[in-house]
Amino acid sequence: MVVFRVLAAMVSTAKLFIYTPDLIRYISTASSMMKSIQPRKFIWKARIWQKILNLSYRWDQARQSKEVTIFDQGYVQAVAALAISHGCTDSVSIAQALKKTPDADFTFRVVLPRSVVETRLLERMRQEPLAERILEADFDASMRSFGVFQDIDDILVASGRKTVSVETLDDQSLSESVQRVSRKIISEIVHDRDIPMCRNKTDHQSSTVATTYLDDGSDTITIQKAVASAVEADPAALGKDEIKRSLGYATVFALMIYVAGAGLTSLAQLLIARIVGSTSYGIYSYVLSTTSVLAYLATLGFNVSLLRFVSAYRAQGRLDLAHGVIRFAFQRSLAVATLFGAAGATYICASSGSGNRELEVSQLLGMAAVPLVTTSALGAALIRAFGGGVSALLPERIVRDGLLLTLLGIAALSGSWTLNAPLVMQAVVTSSIVTVGLVFVLATRFQPPGLRQAEPADASKDWWSAVPPIMLMAGLDVFINRAGVMVLGWTGHIRDAGIFALGLNVALLVGLSLVAVSTMFSPAAATLFARDDRKGLQELFSRAALLSSGAAIAMAIPLLVIVRPLLSWFGEDFGTGAPIARVLMLGYVFVALCGPQLNLLTMTGNEWPAAVTMIVGAAIGVIGCVIGIEIYGPLGAAIGLALALVVWNVAMAIYIGKRLKIMPGLIYALTSLKGRTIESHQRYWFLP
Repeated sequence: MVVFRVLAAMVSTAKLFIYTPDLIRYISTASSMMKSIQPRKFIWKARIWQKILNLSYRWDQARQSKEVTIFDQGYVQAVAALAISHGCTDSVSIAQALKKTPDADFTFRVVLPRSVVETRLLERMRQEPLAERILEADFDASMRSFGVFQDIDDILVASGRKTVSVETLDDQSLSESVQRVSRKIISEIVHDRDIPMCRNKTDHQSSTVATTYLDDGSDTITIQKAVASAVEADPAALGKDEIKRSLGYATVFALMIYVAGAGLTSLAQLLIARIVGSTSYGIYSYVLSTTSVLAYLATLGFNVSLLRFVSAYRAQGRLDLAHGVIRFAFQRSLAVATLFGAAGATYICASSGSGNRELEVSQLLGMAAVPLVTTSALGAALIRAFGGGVSALLPERIVRDGLLLTLLGIAALSGSWTLNAPLVMQAVVTSSIVTVGLVFVLATRFQPPGLRQAEPADASKDWWSAVPPIMLMAGLDVFINRAGVMVLGWTGHIRDAGIFALGLNVALLVGLSLVAVSTMFSPAAATLFARDDRKGLQELFSRAALLSSGAAIAMAIPLLVIVRPLLSWFGEDFGTGAPIARVLMLGYVFVALCGPQLNLLTMTGNEWPAAVTMIVGAAIGVIGCVIGIEIYGPLGAAIGLALALVVWNVAMAIYIGKRLKIMPGLIYALTSLKGRTIESHQRYWFLP
């Protein structure tokens, strides 16, 4: 969480430096406020400076809004933070800093007794991880904020700014405060701006009331939802604008996380390839691919459907159903995963006449890992459903591969173990166990209050209906990407399977752009489809395709150049996989050019058509790999897989066009650009 908060602040500030035309004015505001009150520690200077910078940008956005805007934790909160970090309660300095801030129509002061704030603060600090306290003020500094907030309130009143005190001690006082705030806003709109209440929606939307919270709890109170506006907004238009603004930003941030995880995975693969050699690496890659397919098939699709069901039940206040679907999913999926592992181990023991002891032991360890990988996938989905999106990525993307890298590094340095495929699989099982433990810790931390106490309810008919198509897609998604490795393993080309797997891992870096785009695209697409906003969905899909294709091309160009020396670092044998990686990269670039088509189908209720297209893609992938291996060897497997990706995505594009009436994203973008160009020329020629 500490790393996430620091990265989020850096990314948001960097975005302002790149995209904001009024950056100089924002920097001037932040610098002038900090000249009035200088924090003593550098970390607080940096934090508050970037906070004021982002605050100025958000303030300008709020002033341009057509709605009533509640500006939570605004400039007065920043002034309070400056005073607390400086240890100063000088009214003159505080007044000078407040003069640099823009005026809000109202400042709402949340008033709480000191004892209540003290109790809440101690409880929060008790539950907060030790590392996070580095970024927070200590207890004494937080409690000194009472005097600072009183000084700020006195200065605001003396300077003629309007302040309104509200209480949130219990539900009754909170309800009364919300009503009082609403009446104040309506009064400002009706009387001060001379807008009668009987006017239509457009007249109401033309008014803006920017407000700021002044919190006596020193940010110990979190306001979960803003007030109901006194004016009625157009939710469809508002949703589209918000989606367009946030899609690019969310994509960049998600891509950073995925690239960091891919970098760690690449380091782990590099170490494995170097210490065990190409043959043992091929065994490990083959076993891991089989384990991944079985594990994700065993999830029964609940690693996707849990996101939908748990989120919907929480929004409806049905914790009994949320508890029921969680128990239902874990019981069924773990039973299937255990069955897969036991059946696989039985088959391996029964057919153990091949004489390849290294392969057999590795396969048995892989079967033991199947329930662990299934549990980890379900747990990560549950964390996302509970609101811990970034935390859900950490166990699988960072912890598991990081621990695997550490264990193998220790084994290589100690010289006490035989460095082969079974050793790597033992490390995989160990890191998977730790990952499962961490997932459950995070799920417990993020779970909503009262979930465990709720009596599980049953809606198994609805839950089972989502299983077949999503289960097929979950397994086939892994299968299609790993088809080349698996076919090479089936046909006895174990060494070639290892080389192919390494080239595939490099090529998958190009596909990360589509994964990153999908993190924001999926819920946004579901929202627009529910509103029957086909134009908005078309525009969103087009923008997602532009983002995914642009990022994929930007990553593919340098990788195409450096892929051979990059693979050669793993060993001279692996350098021969450069043509394989280049062919696969071109295939994934084509997938990115098509945009998040699979997500579009699943988010619009077309799970079965999506599953059918994946079955076709998987079949073509296997056939193409078999034929390609016979003709060109492992390079032929890459060509067959790339052609399968092309056919699969073309089939999805045709279905989307016929069923959803949505054009391919890039074609729509080019058509729209041409239309805007013609329109601009017409405006030019008709100017007087």
